[in-house]
Amino acid sequence: MPAFKFSTQIEVRFRDLDALGHVNNAVYLTYFEIARLHYWKNLFGSEAFSRHSFVVVRAECNYRSPSHAGEVLRLFAKVSELRKSSFVFEYQIAESQTGRIVADGLTVQACFDSEAKRAKAIPDELRDSIVEFEETESYPTSP
Repeated sequence: MPAFKFSTQIEVRFRDLDALGHVNNAVYLTYFEIARLHYWKNLFGSEAFSRHSFVVVRAECNYRSPSHAGEVLRLFAKVSELRKSSFVFEYQIAESQTGRIVADGLTVQACFDSEAKRAKAIPDELRDSIVEFEETESYPTSP
């Protein structure tokens, strides 16, 4: 599996906290979304979402250590698997100064035909762009 080639940062905001003063568990999925958004824009520019549409069909998050207001987090993202119509994003979130792992996880996205309202095969352009960016010759395949 390739190393993370993409990352972005976010500062933990007060609104991200729960009653215990650390980042609420649901917010980490938003952090994954932010990483995915910036990864996608890095590959496809400002037209990222008009060129290739997908829906999230699965999400997993492992909470490793608490994060607090004012911390700057580095969000890492990579596409680790390409299937027929879906692909897997993996994430790691680390506190930027110490490298302490805060969370990791994955999401599965399915390419989506909005007119037919169903999954569709990953377009060759999308597949080729991801493979080129990740500098990986092939990905594991799943049914």
